[in-house]
Order: sequence, then C-alpha cells, then structure tokens
Amino acid sequence: MQQARSMVSRLSSRLQALASAPCRSLSCAQTKIFGCDRVKLMESLVVGDIAELKPNQGTLSLFTSEAGGILDDLIVTSASEGHLYVVSNAGCREKDLTLMQDKVRELQNKGSDVALEVMDNALLALQGPTAAQVLQAGVADDLRKLPFMTSAVMEVFGVSGCRVTRCGYTGEDGVEISVPAAEAVRLAAALLKNPEVKLAGLAARDSLRLEAGLCLYGNDIDEHTTPVEGSLSWTLGKRRRAAMDFPGASVIVPQLKSKAQRRRVGLMCDGAPVRAQSPILSPEGTVIGAVTSGCPSPCLKKNVAMGYVPYEYSRPGTPLLVEVRRKQQPAVVSKMPFVSTNYYILK
Repeated sequence: MQQARSMVSRLSSRLQALASAPCRSLSCAQTKIFGCDRVKLMESLVVGDIAELKPNQGTLSLFTSEAGGILDDLIVTSASEGHLYVVSNAGCREKDLTLMQDKVRELQNKGSDVALEVMDNALLALQGPTAAQVLQAGVADDLRKLPFMTSAVMEVFGVSGCRVTRCGYTGEDGVEISVPAAEAVRLAAALLKNPEVKLAGLAARDSLRLEAGLCLYGNDIDEHTTPVEGSLSWTLGKRRRAAMDFPGASVIVPQLKSKAQRRRVGLMCDGAPVRAQSPILSPEGTVIGAVTSGCPSPCLKKNVAMGYVPYEYSRPGTPLLVEVRRKQQPAVVSKMPFVSTNYYILK
C-alpha cells in the first residue's frame, strides 16, 4: 500500500505519448486573479471566506448557483505575490472559466480593479508517506515548514517557476506541483528517477480519495446537490453564512438548521463491490437512494461506497441494503473518512 500511496497522480501511464500531447489536457484548470478587488470577485462566486486567508494559505471551496447547487469544487490560494491562485477541475474547465470571465467583465464594467489570467501550466501530484522526502531532494526550501493547504513558489529539480502546494486528493501527505506545461514531462521524469515514486492513473487515485471520503465532482456532487446535502457544510465560511452573500445562500443557509432532506453518507458493504448508480434500500427493501461512488478498499480489504439517503437514514451505524446485480446485500452507514487521513499539520 505504501507504494500505491507514493505516486505521481493525475499523470497517466502514457508518459511517452505525453511528449507530443498538450500537457494541459492532463491538468486541472489553473488561473490567477489580480487586482484590488480580487477577493470581491471570488467571494461573489464561492461559499468560502477568501478574505481571511493568510499569505500562501489555500482553502477548498465551491462554486454555487443561485439555486444552491454545486457548479464545481476548487482550491483558492491567497498567493503572497499579490494574486489569487485558483485550481478547479479539468472536466469543468470551460464552464468555470466562463463563469469567472463573465464575472470579471461585470465587475470591470462597474469600475472594479480585477483581472484574470489563464495559466499554461500542468499539475503533477506527488502523494504518499515519502512524498516530502522525495521532493526535498530537488528543492532548496525546507518542506517541513510547508503545512497542509499552504504553498510556495520554488525551483523543483531544476525547473523554475513551480508552485508547490501541500495538498492532494488521496487523504495522504503529499504535494501538487504547478509546473509550466513545457517542463511537465521533464519534471515527471526527474521524479520517477526515485524508486519510491510510481506512476498511478486515475483509478488508483479514485480508490484513495474514496477511502478518504472525498467527493468526485460529477459523481458525488453536482449542480443538483447543495453543500449541505453533500455533507460539505464546513466549506461555508462563518462570515459568509451570516452575511448570506454568496450564490444560493437563500437556499443553502436555511438547510443548516432545518436539515436537508437527503445527505451524502459513507457505506460499508458486504458481498460484491458496489458501484455508482446501485440502488440503496431501507431494511424493509424500499429504494431510498443511490450509490454515487464505490470500490473495494485496498487498505481495509472491504467494500466502501458513498451515496445519498434521506436524512433519517444518515446516522452512522444505520443498517441498510444495497442492490448489486439485482441481489440485495447488507450495508451499514459509516463515518468518513473510511481510512484516517495523514495530512501534514504543524503542531
């Protein structure tokens, strides 16, 4: 399992083909927001408290619609260089860029000082217990001073202009490296020279993020899911809740007190592996929801899944049933993460 968790993620096994393919095709959307009103712009689109971020600190946040649905999840970092560094999902690239660009034009027309730059960078994720040790050999900065969800610009194995962020979507310690697209293959090759590093595709990453209870946009959350329904209420900034000044606040904030009708829950399942779209049933056999992600857990040697059920069935320990290949199997609502996370936190 250690080798599986020490990996370059988001980079497929087709490394040779990558030399002739656009590196950005494997990259998340990366943008920079400039200007005195950059926080105003971002807070007009997301639910998080961007103003409270310290220099080089980042936070997971959500683009939301006026109907309260999640348009995408993203990471926003307040870069010490005087801009916001934004990373969102590659699958939502065009939608997210249109959303931000339209808002930039709207605010500019009202006299706001704000601008957007689309970065021509790839994103490599080095994840696992030895990730920092591997990377330390190629950087001058002391990575012991870079805790979870903070970042710094540095030279990495001879490639200048990289932004290294202590984060990742595996539940393990690790970093995501924003690298100029033209240098992505060279940097990946340099990392792979260390025998601790193994290539891993999205299927391996998917099992890790599921063990960590992390959502996959388009599967576990989408524009028809609110943050409260998705068990992501923690992304709502306290100040933002009080002000109710983010898109969809009139729908989302009342759900915090009245309890959303459905909730995303974790499931431990017996029998065959449970996959997305499998029905979730009450103990009496009535369909009450559906699985959104599921796989065998490499760490637990059990089947894990997540899905949506009515609020009254969301309490951990609640016995349920899931249907796999037209057969009913026992399942139990479980706390997430299924496997404890190992993020690097300074004490």
